[in-house]
Amino acid sequence: MKKPIGMAVIGAGIMGLSTAYHLAKRGNKDITVFEKGLAAQASTGLSVGGFRHQFSLPANIILARESIRVLKHFKEIFSFDIGFRQDGYLFLAQQEKTWTELLTGIQTQRRMGVHVDDLTPGEIKKRWPYINTGDIRGGTFGPSDGYADPYKTAMGYYSHSLKMGVSIKENTSVFKILVAKNRISGIETSEGVFSCSRVLLTAGAWTAGLARTAGIELPIKPYRRQVFLTKTFGLIPKPVPMVIDTDIHFYFRGEEPGLLIGKSDLAEPSSFKTHVDRNFLEKVIEDAVHRVPILCDAQILRGWAGLYAVTPDNNPIIGPLTAVNGLYCAAGFSGHGFQQGPAVGRFLAEYISENAASFDLNPFRYDRFSTGKENREKRVV
Repeated sequence: MKKPIGMAVIGAGIMGLSTAYHLAKRGNKDITVFEKGLAAQASTGLSVGGFRHQFSLPANIILARESIRVLKHFKEIFSFDIGFRQDGYLFLAQQEKTWTELLTGIQTQRRMGVHVDDLTPGEIKKRWPYINTGDIRGGTFGPSDGYADPYKTAMGYYSHSLKMGVSIKENTSVFKILVAKNRISGIETSEGVFSCSRVLLTAGAWTAGLARTAGIELPIKPYRRQVFLTKTFGLIPKPVPMVIDTDIHFYFRGEEPGLLIGKSDLAEPSSFKTHVDRNFLEKVIEDAVHRVPILCDAQILRGWAGLYAVTPDNNPIIGPLTAVNGLYCAAGFSGHGFQQGPAVGRFLAEYISENAASFDLNPFRYDRFSTGKENREKRVV
């Protein structure tokens, strides 16, 4: 048996590192983060780094607001320049039903103090003349939405966690969560067995498999998401907001030296695939050229793929997994992990430390799926 540790955090993406940092900040000692590869090299490092207030569920808006506040002042707090930009998010609706949903969402967002504009096709065309608006009903624009560098953000938490005494073990796989009499007793890893009384699962798409070793079934499935970067492209004036063609799950935004474009393939089954499918790229290009005809002159520089950890209602599982005492989870963010990481890390650390948080975690309890208390998030890319 290895030397006992106070708490094991499994997964060194932004969620695990943010929570570890906040736990240490609240005085928790002997925290060890385990990562099967290198920190922030999986879903966090492969994400597009977007953040937005435009959610349909109030709880997600609260998380967004808190996270964006932190990201905006990240350089002051952590001395890391994360390239924070508020170029905005523009959601487009082709179908009348989608347009109605966007307008309903705006009402919720405005009630919570979020500035969002509802725009006609003509207004969109005037502000972004390169967008084909011939088949859309309208759009919503959040000027305070934007993006930042997800890897640098995670490294800010990484660096400050180390300074506060957190141990981070990279290239160390966790094989099994050990349970005795419905309580956490330790973890089995590639470096041997570590005894501990608390475990936090922040392993993204791999979380369900680890939870299963503790006898808990979590409804989290992995799905590949592919992104492509164009070569230098100067025909569209900067800044370019994140533009999301909601009905077909296509999006693009500015990213030096060109544009970043992507699309969610909802027909692709769950898997752990992370290679780029060049045949799928043809579909992405087709959607890109339809929405922005001038992109017919753009060339693809490179592409990459990462994994979304998706739940049935597109909302995360945050908090204790009560069937096993001492086991906690923050996973299943369905593509929103980076932008919610700063807030979730703080609120979850409060809960783990004091069994109470300044944010109501109830909407994200894992037992909501068995009690019928799901509340689907409609704004998912």
